[in-house]
Amino acid sequence: MIVLLAAAVIFPFFAGRYMMSIGVSVLLMAALGQSWNIMSGYAGQFSFGHAAFFGVGAYTSSILYVDYGVSPWIGMLLGMGAAALLGVLIGFLSFRYHLRGDFFALVTLAFAEILRVLFNNSAALKGAEGVLIPYRDVWQEFQFRDDRIFYLILLLMVIAITAFIGVISRRKFGVCLIAIKESQGVAQSLGVPVLKYKLAAMAVSGAAAAMAGTFYAQYYGFIDPGTVFTSSISVEAIVPCIIGGSGTLSGPLLGALIIVPLQELSNSLFEDVHGLNMVIYGVLIVVFIMFCRDGIYGALVKRQKGVET
Repeated sequence: MIVLLAAAVIFPFFAGRYMMSIGVSVLLMAALGQSWNIMSGYAGQFSFGHAAFFGVGAYTSSILYVDYGVSPWIGMLLGMGAAALLGVLIGFLSFRYHLRGDFFALVTLAFAEILRVLFNNSAALKGAEGVLIPYRDVWQEFQFRDDRIFYLILLLMVIAITAFIGVISRRKFGVCLIAIKESQGVAQSLGVPVLKYKLAAMAVSGAAAAMAGTFYAQYYGFIDPGTVFTSSISVEAIVPCIIGGSGTLSGPLLGALIIVPLQELSNSLFEDVHGLNMVIYGVLIVVFIMFCRDGIYGALVKRQKGVET
């Protein structure tokens, strides 16, 4: 882990522009994956609608900045708060009716799609034309001429999310989430306030995804409903966890490090085949669910424990 962190820190000082864009994509997917990991990997509440939180974060900071002159740094915090509240709302409406598993996943997907349609058809929310963020190259406005600064900021975000997960996984909050994932009934019988912890997990997970959404908006300078609320964003949150290992600290990071270069390679080899990345995602998910349920990192940990015993 320390070696990878050191490599990630020195990477932007030796990488060209193209490699920098790949590095940003890896970190963005890692941030999304870790946000999904909190809710689904540790708490066991499988979400297929993380695009809802990502999009809320992107739109909150962007609209506040473009229309009201609010710094995106502040907008990011407000977007995280809005996404956390959205997570609590979705969770309360779902858990109130005891929705789990596939049904809960469908509810999250439905909310993401509802938000996409709402933002796409609302003039007050910029509609289908999206939001174009003016470029000013001022750090107070989360804009930088040098992509390396963007990269390092995103790296700090990923480190912060990962460190947070590492801390809570060893505290009561994380232990209770894992207990709920293993057996909600048993956890409840032992006095764990299941609803409280599940809602807290959704709030934290949504806030982390919204932070990634704000970064996306500032880095690319343009968002629209078809970009930030699309199901492909939700898939990009799931895939690194499935490949690397959900419910583990390093799994989403490893998954992102594998998936993004693979996606770039497939796009360069088959540039005329649109949607090939989604096909690759689908095949990888099926393969790993069938043959490697714990992901690469989870399988390595299990193998190491087997060798030690």
